[in-house]
Amino acid sequence: MVNRRDLGSWMEGPSPSGNQQWPGQRLGRPESGPGSIARFAPRAAALLIDWVLCSLLSAAFFGYDGVATLYIFLVEQVLLVGFFGYSIGHRILRMQVQTLDGQPAGYLTALIRSVLLCLVIPALIIDVDQRGLHDRARTTGLFRI
Repeated sequence: MVNRRDLGSWMEGPSPSGNQQWPGQRLGRPESGPGSIARFAPRAAALLIDWVLCSLLSAAFFGYDGVATLYIFLVEQVLLVGFFGYSIGHRILRMQVQTLDGQPAGYLTALIRSVLLCLVIPALIIDVDQRGLHDRARTTGLFRI
């Protein structure tokens, strides 16, 4: 029988046995290196790289329209994360969006995750494994490769 305390909150998921020492430990991921959870700074840098590239395309073709920039960003995320598992920024910084069993995300997951990412708030609410609501919604994470 499952103890109610073992379930954790909806943000944390099941509580790990003992104390979690690093993000991703309860997911069976290593502390560092390939397969580990990507930390905040590289994630933010990848997002910045993607946003700058999308802003440049928006400026070149749409007069730097904010809605066009967001749409370009959404299309980039869906196509590249759906096909390769990473955006341009992710690739430069050696990260990949994967399911928890290590597979690339796929198109449906990339679509849902990207729409939530464009809403901003779901990406800012993170759990103990540094996964935003946009990742938790599709049981994915951003892992180092």
